Amino acid sequence: MKKVVTLGEIMLRLSTHGFQRFVQSENVDVCYGGGEANVCVSLANYGLEARFVTKVPKHEIGQSAVNALRRFGVDTNFIARGGERLGIYFLESGASQRASKVIYDRAHSAIAEADPSDFDWQQIFKGVDWFHFTGITPALGSKATDITMEACQKAKEMGVTVSVDLNYRKKLWTPEEAENVMSQLMKYVDVCIGNEEDAEKVFGIKAGGTDVESGQIDHAAYEKVANQLIERFGFKYVASTLRESYSASDNGWSAMLCDGNKSYLSRKYDVRIVDRVGGGDSFAGGLIYGLLTEKPLQEALEFAVAASAMKHTVPGDFNLVNLDEVETLVKGDGSGRVQR
Repeated sequence: MKKVVTLGEIMLRLSTHGFQRFVQSENVDVCYGGGEANVCVSLANYGLEARFVTKVPKHEIGQSAVNALRRFGVDTNFIARGGERLGIYFLESGASQRASKVIYDRAHSAIAEADPSDFDWQQIFKGVDWFHFTGITPALGSKATDITMEACQKAKEMGVTVSVDLNYRKKLWTPEEAENVMSQLMKYVDVCIGNEEDAEKVFGIKAGGTDVESGQIDHAAYEKVANQLIERFGFKYVASTLRESYSASDNGWSAMLCDGNKSYLSRKYDVRIVDRVGGGDSFAGGLIYGLLTEKPLQEALEFAVAASAMKHTVPGDFNLVNLDEVETLVKGDGSGRVQR
């Protein structure tokens, strides 16, 4: 069985009930999530051995976050314990013309203040096939950057395939900071995942002729961006999600995969959104699964897009769908009929 490791922060998520605004909500829904943790849960649900690495406080809230991962079969044996707090984020789900909003309360979290000595990467990567991280983790601070760098270096030394989801977050760092750090990390990366904002904000590469707000996507421009990234960093593959944001409730969802010689374009899904948080992570999880199980590139891409289309229908950060459900959608059965 293939083994995957992801590194990142798992946070406590507090979301308003239904579509209530922060200012009117008197209760919140509680769950846990975070970019790399979400990927790990997807892979565990598909039957792979998925190991999540982070640091959480040694108290009940930290343990609750670990339990949330264990519930879905994620290996938590290398999670370090300590620090003062678990990061928190507040979510107000948008609808129609009102966008969703996220407020972070994650400064000085356990993983942001962790030390490289908290993690034995030689043991963590023993027998592992794939390592995944995102641009969120090094954005948490200099210590998190050092940890990510050590992980990438050891993964490459041990022959582990490395993937990154660029995941630029303007609330965590500036484009200049992101480019400086991420450019150094890219030398260890085999597979790069991102969208039009990531490529532009992190590396200054713009997909001309594209405006997601109006649903205008120039596939040739995306292909050009992917090829520039491959030429600059030597990636084996570059994948880009193509979100057409008609409103906060309805999106078009597809993706492109490039290998420097050929580009693959997926089917487009028109999705009615229940919860879009984790949509990109579910795509990354699906793509990693497809590539690790050696699906042909077009099939790997279709699996990833179908998986992430389904995530938009699931409340919470985690994509709680199984292999059969994704493969059924890939085959064309997305009618929504009751399964009896």
